[in-house]
Amino acid sequence: MGEGVEILGPLYVDYGYNVSIGAGSFINHGAYLMDGAPIRIGEHVFIGPNFGAYTAQHPLTVEERNAGLERALPITIEDDVWIGGDVTVLPGVTVGRGAVIGAGSVVTRDVPAGVVAAGNPCRVLREITECDRPACGRETE
Repeated sequence: MGEGVEILGPLYVDYGYNVSIGAGSFINHGAYLMDGAPIRIGEHVFIGPNFGAYTAQHPLTVEERNAGLERALPITIEDDVWIGGDVTVLPGVTVGRGAVIGAGSVVTRDVPAGVVAAGNPCRVLREITECDRPACGRETE
């Protein structure tokens, strides 16, 4: 865990030793990090309440699933990401630097850097631009 990390409990993990959290990151109440594979949360990442990061992947076929087969795939949340409340990230996903994930999203595949993405399944809505700054289009005093 990096310097200045803030986590509001409860926080749930399966193992804990497969999780790394970069400096200046914040995780709100009720997060569950299913860390059967590494979960890397970068620096200055802001995560809303009830976040779920699930690395376990179970077979689609009944026989293999009933035999107890499963694997775990890593999850990477790069630096400067903002994740809204009640977001689920599935196995093998990378969320790119500076992306924003809208509340309630289910992230089933990689999200590129510098975009706003939301939905179930999560989809890229648009790039983040200079006009997303609070002062865009307004006179400064």
